Amino acid sequence: MRPLAHYLLMTALPLSLLGAAASYANDVELPSTMAWTAYGTNSSGYAQAVAIGNMLQNNYGSSVRILPGDNDVSRMTPLKQGRVDLCACGIASYYGVEGVMMFADRDWGPQPLRVITTSTASFGLSLAVAGDLEIETPADLAGKRIAYIRGDDALNKGTEAYLAFGGLTWDDVERVDYPGYGRSFDGIIAGDVDASFTTTVTPPAQQLASSRRGISWPVLAPDDEAGWERMMTVAPYFRPHEVTAGAGGINADNPIPSASYPYPIVVANHDLEDNVAYGLIKAMQENYDDYKNNAPGAVGYALEYQDMQWVVPFHDAVVEYYKEIDVWTDEMQAHQDHLVERQKVLLDAWEQFIQDAPSDDDAFASEWMAARATALTAANFDAIFE
Repeated sequence: MRPLAHYLLMTALPLSLLGAAASYANDVELPSTMAWTAYGTNSSGYAQAVAIGNMLQNNYGSSVRILPGDNDVSRMTPLKQGRVDLCACGIASYYGVEGVMMFADRDWGPQPLRVITTSTASFGLSLAVAGDLEIETPADLAGKRIAYIRGDDALNKGTEAYLAFGGLTWDDVERVDYPGYGRSFDGIIAGDVDASFTTTVTPPAQQLASSRRGISWPVLAPDDEAGWERMMTVAPYFRPHEVTAGAGGINADNPIPSASYPYPIVVANHDLEDNVAYGLIKAMQENYDDYKNNAPGAVGYALEYQDMQWVVPFHDAVVEYYKEIDVWTDEMQAHQDHLVERQKVLLDAWEQFIQDAPSDDDAFASEWMAARATALTAANFDAIFE
């Protein structure tokens, strides 16, 4: 297991991996129309995309058409097919880059995605725990009944990561399966299960908080290096986060130390035109005040909330913009190079594997994961998701 610092300061690789840096005009140049996919129309991600689209229309005459998708497949398929320019996605975009879970499938495999920008707002992502259990840390969940949502890899991986923070696995708790996320919260309120993964601001969390059981959120101490290392080994996209909005009385005056990761994650294919990627990040940063208050969570696009050393590489033109405004460091470049090289290893491994892949779906997934791990390990990368 590697130290936490490994995830924050990656080993430097040659800058030549990114190729020659392009030159960009100072002016924002965007196409007259763009298409994005986003979460459903009642989501904060969709509302943020609308707010950003209005800013682009008002300031640059660039019209944004937003296609809502109810699940990861419907959001990411148009991007894979080149029918949209961007996806305001969730953490499934990272799973896509890694070629795991639903992407360990012959129709998918590793996706060559690049980040344009992300939003990290005041809420956290955590296990919501029944308040009558007096749970203070993830370690206190040993022996408790924990919800497992069938068919939702992201929620279950989040639960697994929280358990890992406390030195636990699914074997240390009682797993209770549910067919959907909302049903699991009905189960907590009814006393049939004790915890389920969510964001701190969702309506189900608010409903639990107002129920007879109440709600609590396990504390993740920022200085618990061993706990964070265990958590990030399971799900390296989590980051320490002081949560200032959430059910159960969380606010700026009563924050809790917890965890989060960006949502939405605005991604494009690696070959999105440079002028579009550059124009988008510049427009969003220079006109931040025009949309930050026009949708819940939109404040999270501020420069100060951008994680320059996260788990998905930036588009090259976005890197160029950050260099121009003098916020890009040698450490960030080394990290970017590391991620780009990792992506190349995964794509090469997939291309080789798919040539003689088994026809059986289960065998396909298991053998791909084995081939993936072998290729990453041989290139001195952490396999993750083995």
